[in-house]
Amino acid sequence: MELTLSRKLHKLTARLDRAADARLRADAGISYPRFLALYMVGSEGADTQRSLAERLGVSEPSVSRMVRVLADHQWLEVVPDPAGGNRNRLKLTPAGQQLVESWGGELEARLANLLEAAGVPYRTYLSHTDRLLDALDPPPSGAGVRERSLLGSVPGRA
Repeated sequence: MELTLSRKLHKLTARLDRAADARLRADAGISYPRFLALYMVGSEGADTQRSLAERLGVSEPSVSRMVRVLADHQWLEVVPDPAGGNRNRLKLTPAGQQLVESWGGELEARLANLLEAAGVPYRTYLSHTDRLLDALDPPPSGAGVRERSLLGSVPGRA
């Protein structure tokens, strides 16, 4: 059995990301990575720069620069943490919320249309994707385990 799924999945993700980036830059004036940052703040609970950096898989200095740009565009509000310290809280502005809602829906509709055109049932693809994401989460009893090995069980290998 030829194991090419990982490379094809990477290629698919990269092409989807590039298409989303091109559409967002042309029609909304924002890059896809910056849109994802807004999405993470608005929909995934990333309310500090540290949590946003962790979710995006980038460094805190990189997120700090991105947050500045998003705040300059009036999409993101950055306020000192009420608990004190050198932390800021992140919150979408109404314009940022509108951007996430409208373009999040548009990108989701485009993906649904692509799946339909390819003959791939949306709900089935979603279910399989959820199962894969769940498989990457550590088991509840695995305190201290950050992520299961992607090579833990490869089909056809012992």
